[in-house]
Amino acid sequence: MNFLGPLYDSLKNLWRPDMMEKMWIIFLTSVIFSFMFVYIFIKGYEGKGVVEGVRYGFRIGILMNVMGMFNQYAVYPIPFTLAIQWFIFAMIEFIICGIIVSLIYKPNKSP
Repeated sequence: MNFLGPLYDSLKNLWRPDMMEKMWIIFLTSVIFSFMFVYIFIKGYEGKGVVEGVRYGFRIGILMNVMGMFNQYAVYPIPFTLAIQWFIFAMIEFIICGIIVSLIYKPNKSP
């Protein structure tokens, strides 16, 4: 299901014509971000399970999205509704990622 497809189509003139040639940048920054997301979680790990993952995902989501999405609105001629949708979808994504990290990470229990 593509919620934003029609809106993106209406803004075609804003996107880079060579965007697909630069996708490697998005892949690289995603790998770096994923590493840092998990690293920060591990450094602050409290062992509180899924609740900790939800809180962590929410906090990182706020950190990344308030400035990120709304600054995009200020810089580019995009509808405010798009910035809101980006914010909401990204918050959901960060919370899910926080939950996943909290379920996967199990620290070593050395004697």
